[in-house]
Amino acid sequence: MALTVDRLNLLQIDSVNVLARAHYMPLFSRLGSYGQDLLDRACLGRGRLFFEYWAHEASLLPLRFWPLLQWRMARAADGRGIYGGLAQFGRERRAFVEQVFQEVARRGPLATSDFRNAGGKTGAGGWWGWSDEKKALEWLFWAGRVTTAARRNFERLYDLPERVFPPAILVAPVPEPREAHRALIAEAARALGVGTRHCLRDYFRLSPEDMKGRVEELVEDGTLVPVTVRGWPQPAFLHRDARQPRKISARALLSPFDPLVWERARTERLFDFRYRIEIYTPAHKRQFGYYVLPFLLGDRMAARVDLKADRPAGVLRVLAAHQEPGAPAETPVELAAELRELASWLKLSGIAVEPRGDLAPALTESIAQAG
Repeated sequence: MALTVDRLNLLQIDSVNVLARAHYMPLFSRLGSYGQDLLDRACLGRGRLFFEYWAHEASLLPLRFWPLLQWRMARAADGRGIYGGLAQFGRERRAFVEQVFQEVARRGPLATSDFRNAGGKTGAGGWWGWSDEKKALEWLFWAGRVTTAARRNFERLYDLPERVFPPAILVAPVPEPREAHRALIAEAARALGVGTRHCLRDYFRLSPEDMKGRVEELVEDGTLVPVTVRGWPQPAFLHRDARQPRKISARALLSPFDPLVWERARTERLFDFRYRIEIYTPAHKRQFGYYVLPFLLGDRMAARVDLKADRPAGVLRVLAAHQEPGAPAETPVELAAELRELASWLKLSGIAVEPRGDLAPALTESIAQAG
């Protein structure tokens, strides 16, 4: 597990729980059925392997990235690179933020809900609905002054880094921003294998200014190799350690937040597969469904399925199943096998396929034949 996360560099965190939390899925896609508690335990205590911070988005990262992201924390403390409203709150309510910090230092780990009687204002949702305590905690989190000690029903419990991380991480050398940017770009290239400048920048959400000159430096030292990829309009860069297998054997359902597909333009160039998440699209305008997972078979995207874990009924619901043009003939059988493994991993006892999408009939038959 740790090796897989180290190879990916990060696991994106998202609150959507229609199927499984986003940070659990990439490991299932690559390892198959594994104990989610293994990942949970790797995020706890001084023996932890991972920490939470803003990387691609809110993410779990190996501890070695803590020094590499200090420049982002310093900028956040200065009101740069964070939500405008949060930066303004940090400037205008500095004394209150410090008061919240002192409370965490005195009583932590604490959740936002532990401050409900502290006089904050609570609204209806979104940034503007955050209580003042939540805003203060998020500002402190961005600035690296507090971190996630654990989660309680997915709610962060904040504490001081020195009480959460192994001492060796806290005293590790902190590179200059330019060196850190170069290291992050190299890590992005290592995870992707090959990518354009935009791919490399997007992985850790670096700005164009942060990228300036860094790719050229990595080319000069041999970390990156300029290449031309047939069909790609932009120049690309291959990591020097990237393997080029003659044949890829894969079978995986991919979360919308999986590093293989989160940069949608790259996904389309690699697989001729146009993919968009439709969570925020009105139901009547959705083309494929609410929470659609691409299905990777071999070296192509063979299908896409709209999935939901119906936990009260103990059923994995396939709300829609669509086959991609040119998908292999064995797609329904292979997808059925992958869905059975997914249902077992989620501790669901059955699979129910609704009659929506051109793949639904064949998928229903394949699941029935397998019992």
